[in-house]
Amino acid sequence: MNSTARGPHRISSGRSTPLGAVFDGEGTNFALFSDHAHQVDLCLFSPDGKTELQRLPLPERSGAVWHGYVPELRPGALYGYRVHGPFAPERGHRFNPNKLLLDPYARILHGNFTTNPETFGYAVGTSEGDLSFSTSDSAPHVPKAVVWDPADFPPDAKGLKRGWDGTLIYEAHVKGSTIRHPDVPKDLRGTYEGLASQPMLDHLTRLGITTVELLPVQAIRSENALTARGLVNHWGYNTAAFFAPEPRYLGPAGVAGFRTMVERFHNAGIEVILDVVYNHSAEGDHLGPTFGFRGLDNASYYRLVEGQPRFYVNDTGTGNTLNVQHPFVLRMVLDSLRFWVECMGADGFRFDLATTIGREKHGFDRHGGFMDALRQDPVLSQVKLIAEPWDLGPGGYRLGQFPPEFAEWNDRFRDTLRRFWRGDGHAAQDLGSALLGTADLFDTRGRRAWSSVNFAAAHDGFTLADVTSYALRHNHANGEGNRDGHHANHSDNFGVEGETDDADILAARQQRRRNMLATVLLSQGTPMILAGDEGGNSQGGNNNAYCQDNEISWLDWDTMDTDQIAFTEALSRFRKDHGALRQSRFLHGVERTDSQPDVEWRAFDGSALNWRDPGLSSLCLLLRGCAESPASCADAEEVLLVFNREGAPQTLQLPTPEAGNWRREIDTSTAAQTPIEITEATVTVAAFSVAGFVRFPESQT
Repeated sequence: MNSTARGPHRISSGRSTPLGAVFDGEGTNFALFSDHAHQVDLCLFSPDGKTELQRLPLPERSGAVWHGYVPELRPGALYGYRVHGPFAPERGHRFNPNKLLLDPYARILHGNFTTNPETFGYAVGTSEGDLSFSTSDSAPHVPKAVVWDPADFPPDAKGLKRGWDGTLIYEAHVKGSTIRHPDVPKDLRGTYEGLASQPMLDHLTRLGITTVELLPVQAIRSENALTARGLVNHWGYNTAAFFAPEPRYLGPAGVAGFRTMVERFHNAGIEVILDVVYNHSAEGDHLGPTFGFRGLDNASYYRLVEGQPRFYVNDTGTGNTLNVQHPFVLRMVLDSLRFWVECMGADGFRFDLATTIGREKHGFDRHGGFMDALRQDPVLSQVKLIAEPWDLGPGGYRLGQFPPEFAEWNDRFRDTLRRFWRGDGHAAQDLGSALLGTADLFDTRGRRAWSSVNFAAAHDGFTLADVTSYALRHNHANGEGNRDGHHANHSDNFGVEGETDDADILAARQQRRRNMLATVLLSQGTPMILAGDEGGNSQGGNNNAYCQDNEISWLDWDTMDTDQIAFTEALSRFRKDHGALRQSRFLHGVERTDSQPDVEWRAFDGSALNWRDPGLSSLCLLLRGCAESPASCADAEEVLLVFNREGAPQTLQLPTPEAGNWRREIDTSTAAQTPIEITEATVTVAAFSVAGFVRFPESQT
């Protein structure tokens, strides 16, 4: 079947697979899913994207896939779709061929998203609202997809395939991490290449970082409400194209710069994990624009309210929820994930609001379709998987309930850590669980201790410096009346809100930060550091800086605390050197082959810790074991961790030095870390501090 419409190109039936636009050396095959469409038009545009040159109805339909083949259409050609079908919002359908739509499989975008009223499928400003039908053409105001050359995206990327043991995650924003870095070349600042430039690699390797976790890098569209306030979505949790790298971060090499970044990280021994957002799209609620899924097949791509399909299920708090239970939506998500692994080199993913994509009609299900598909996939089952185990839907908090292949962000660890060092009552008992990987939640179904991703701060909330400088959020710059962001931050300003010149307060804040960093890196599980926390970066008390693409969010490298960076480096090295701190199995006081328990809780006087003491505020943890072998390995060193929350020094009774002396390697009362051999039976631990001691078997001393 052939068809020609207002232009030189012909179109034939083509193939239904693979989905997307695929150049075969002679022409391009187009395949698009839309179950409820009546007709799909392929629209070709001039090189500048301003003029629609030709409109070609896709001539063939195989099931729910529309397809066609255009001879001699080569990489670089710009295109979009117009999809015909019922415009019946009350029945869940919002087809409007006046709106140009992105190919869900587009890998390169030309042009930018706008907030022009013509991008809406309904007539903005009318009394009928979203029930009205817009007849204006949106093409001048939306990006076009670009036909890509297979040579630019070869599926031959090689991941590092490192295990979880020894993983230290650094959560970073591509632009915010480098845009103010004085040693990164100016033309690379804020780009993919800049993030993996030599100054950044030197910094990360110094810290012992094994894994960089990037805030969303898939192409995004800022919400209209933000642009109306002169702001943009800086974090990127509003994805518009799941296969395309975000254009704002492109450097001199264009899209190829992304893979260059990954390869440079890999050459330095650093993995790359991508934060991905498959729970919703950037089209928003029923009053949002139409540039993709809404116009392609609204009733298939989105979860609609049962009995009221005009409206969207909003478990995400963003206006809509993707329907990953639909086989073609699930297929798109899995194809996208494999693309980032096989073609771009990603080593894993952190799934934003992962509860949403684990939901079935009956609720969250760890054995649901998405979970099962991911776990059996020959590619995706081999990479690191991290869940953000909550969303805003009913029963959305699911910490500890994901399949064993997943690690999970542990917000309970974060809150416990902050409450303990702030001096809250009963927090010491909670810290005991946190230090051992929150086994009460994670030690099920054969899961390992690395399942708990432990952190003191993340992109969402206060930075570590702000946790110790602000009691209240200061989000006025967001333009929402300071109503947005978390209100329960478990933070402490030490008597002065924000900046101060008081030397005593500054010293106390610095020590609190060291205490919290030490607690993160000395706990069983997978530690994560927010970019900038190693050097005391502040956001001025803004705990929801998602819309601040400016100095509020950008790391200020000129003001980084070099002493704190050196301290973080020492902590990382201590964790790396002592396998007892990163054991893969949960510790429960089980006797090893030498009749010694793998973990032992002690009071400062050497007696057993009294967990029932309501005033308990300090504790000592004796670890025996190693990371590489089972907890029964008899020749592993012993590590004693001491957490003194008292406002005065305490005398610590060391375990009997029967097989070699103890050595103190960590002391948070000072930034500089100098190992000290301890030959006496007791030692003084400074007020409000953490101390780490090591004793090797006699054969190693």
